[in-house]
Amino acid sequence: MTSTVVETEPTGEIDLQRRPGRWIGHWDPEDQGFWRTVGRSIARRNLVYSIFAEHIGFSVWLLWSIVVVRLDDVGWQLSTSQALWLTAVPSGVGALLRLPYTFAVPIFGGRNWTIVSALLLILPCLGLAWAVENPEIGYVPLLLIAATAGLGGGNFASSMANISFFYPEREKGWALGLNAAGGNIGVAVVQFLVPQVVVLGGGLALSRAGLMYVPLAVAAAVCAYLFMDNLAEAKADVKPVLSSLRHADTWIMSLLYIGTFGSFIGYSAAFPTLLNSVFGRPDIALSWAFIGAGIGSFFRPLGGRLADRMGGARVTIGSFVLMAVGAYGALWSVQERSLGVFFAAFMLLFVATGIGNGSTYRMISKIFRVKGEDLGGSPETMLSMRRQAAGALGIISSVGAFGGFLVPICYAWAKSTYGGIQPALRFYVGFFLVLLVVTWVAYVRPGSRMARAGV
Repeated sequence: MTSTVVETEPTGEIDLQRRPGRWIGHWDPEDQGFWRTVGRSIARRNLVYSIFAEHIGFSVWLLWSIVVVRLDDVGWQLSTSQALWLTAVPSGVGALLRLPYTFAVPIFGGRNWTIVSALLLILPCLGLAWAVENPEIGYVPLLLIAATAGLGGGNFASSMANISFFYPEREKGWALGLNAAGGNIGVAVVQFLVPQVVVLGGGLALSRAGLMYVPLAVAAAVCAYLFMDNLAEAKADVKPVLSSLRHADTWIMSLLYIGTFGSFIGYSAAFPTLLNSVFGRPDIALSWAFIGAGIGSFFRPLGGRLADRMGGARVTIGSFVLMAVGAYGALWSVQERSLGVFFAAFMLLFVATGIGNGSTYRMISKIFRVKGEDLGGSPETMLSMRRQAAGALGIISSVGAFGGFLVPICYAWAKSTYGGIQPALRFYVGFFLVLLVVTWVAYVRPGSRMARAGV
């Protein structure tokens, strides 16, 4: 059962005919009259509370990236490779969960799933609080408990798929960029707050890193319950999601998203550990590592805005150029033992990944709109393509998030095999250049349909 939106006043006031579940039956953001009088305020409200819930999810997802730097101080004795695995496994689990989380939106509704996914965050928070204070449990149980933090990574896919339905095509890049940036900034917030909270009042209470997020997870669930809505348009079966798998563009964009978001989350997770292990500076890791994730998050909506104006593919190519330069700078700095250049090179990497995150996500909805127009552009076809685009958003975010697992693992492999991270950095330089070429061939090459459409 769903309710319908009824416009009752020319000023745009509406009667939602509320029923349990806060379902909205009619939603047409592409109609400028509907959007101006009815849609914008509802969409903005849902975006605000979606950002809050996603922010907490991201924070929990990356808790271990900063906690791992202090584990030796509470009785754990970990090698660099073990520490990097602790940061990688939550990213891998989060990537896996993004696919079922995407399916959860059409099955349960965006608001309903936001409530559930926020409450699930209590599990990894309590698990971390207990595990860090009990080093006698051993490394494998610690790794398994860290894996539960991946629940926070799944939130991104469902949140982005849900918000994509609320906004018109002309504003989707900015809205999705804000939604994603609000989540991404959780990485910087957790890396900034945790080192301070765990030493409040003197001593070291690492369990507070998990406990501090329990009430915030509950608050996110309560806000979603009170202020968010489910859209009947989004509550379809999973067939449109599965249909998006048949498009080659879904897989091309998944590869590009490994290079943008996968790099962002992977570098965010590994950066504190690299500062500590490569240069022996845990003080800098605890005090300044958060800046990278913060910069990347700040530039994500800018990437979406630039993509709205210039075309996402062109902006994405520019971001891959910057990433290749940043990776080469990091390689040079490690060889020359220059901490300042290393830090600056990673800041450039974070800027570039932030811009690329926004531009690649903007490309997805535009690609599926072009596909719908090529099929005739009827209202039914365009609705189907919007649903497929929402499904593709989740799939692409899931595949791309595996970069968050692969980046720390690649560093761990290079460190354990060659004694340094230089081989990993050489690989990243080449990888970013390959992605640049793929983007140009698929979406910018003169004469192609996607290039003419300004994807």
